[in-house]
Amino acid sequence: MPIINRIADYAEDMTAWRRHLHAHPEVGFDCHGTAAFVVERLREFGVDEIHEGIATSGVVAIINGQREGATIGLRADMDALPMQEMTGLPYASTVPGKMHACGHDGHTTMLLGAARYLAETRNFAGRVALIFQPAEEGGGGGEVMVKEGILDRFDIAEVFALHSGPGDAVGSFYTTPGPIMAAADTIHIHITGVGGHGAYPYETADPVVAAVGIVNAIQTIVSRNHKPYNDLVISITQIHTGSADNIVPEKAYINGTVRTMDKDTQAMVHKRLKEVVAGHAAAYNVQAELVYEYGYPATINDPEKTAFAAAVAREISPLVDDARQYDMGAEDFSYMLEKRPGAYLYVGNGDSAGLHHPAYDFDDGAAPAGASFFARLVERALPVAG
Repeated sequence: MPIINRIADYAEDMTAWRRHLHAHPEVGFDCHGTAAFVVERLREFGVDEIHEGIATSGVVAIINGQREGATIGLRADMDALPMQEMTGLPYASTVPGKMHACGHDGHTTMLLGAARYLAETRNFAGRVALIFQPAEEGGGGGEVMVKEGILDRFDIAEVFALHSGPGDAVGSFYTTPGPIMAAADTIHIHITGVGGHGAYPYETADPVVAAVGIVNAIQTIVSRNHKPYNDLVISITQIHTGSADNIVPEKAYINGTVRTMDKDTQAMVHKRLKEVVAGHAAAYNVQAELVYEYGYPATINDPEKTAFAAAVAREISPLVDDARQYDMGAEDFSYMLEKRPGAYLYVGNGDSAGLHHPAYDFDDGAAPAGASFFARLVERALPVAG
């Protein structure tokens, strides 16, 4: 695997950085310790500018090339997940109920490795904007950074990001043009009926029966209302109601997630949900309210930038798949890709536990490959000659 030699020299340091971050996870926007570690490394590398406190604890650092040119944004997320680690590793989380189960410790490390190399060599024209983002795992830190103006403030022309990919060979890459991850919306349905004694249901307006009917009907949106080649997932994940076997409750609550790849399907689902909820409320003589929360938009890769990124990845690894099937997960890098062309890729993590699993761990062997990809991407996109 043709890892950049100088970055290969950093492998031991990168492993130490990554394991430090793994042992000290932070969640949401509260990534102050992680950001401080990042800033300390960036100062050691001699980057030209460091801007802190963006989106609460985010960092943007600038490295200037040898002459004027465009600015490329490279993004890494820093936050962990609110879950208990079960790896038993020597560098396992030291914070109860928090762990890096999605590889963000590795993402941050790969970008730091690229930063060290780019600050040292500066074999490019233009500028690199290193984006260290909090709150990807809920909270939409990417959206906040965009709203706080980083793309315009730092004149970022295009953006790229990497994510750990369990199940693929360590250091391999995969991506796809167009949609690569889904939009993720949340639905809340609040049902109010008339409670009473379980022995006399005819004296009640039963919200339990209404809830069951609504949940069953929602499944027909997928099977009967959308075209089968427009991917759609609607998962009902919570139903809360009742307190005893002989009491018909007054209220019921339904919660779930909607995953779509395009805005027409998303709009259709919202419309049909309103119709299903209203129709069943009338049928069961209850009141029902749908609250539809739009979440992360679909992550859509620019086809031209994706082809370019895949070509760069092939300089690092012979194992590159640039036509991988998209999946129905979600990612707030989507907010940056809505505003600027770019691409989102995965770097293989080997035969590891899956993402968001308590036994997951980022493979340190993937870090030099990811850092080399970022560095070579900049050198190819912003060549000094020409």
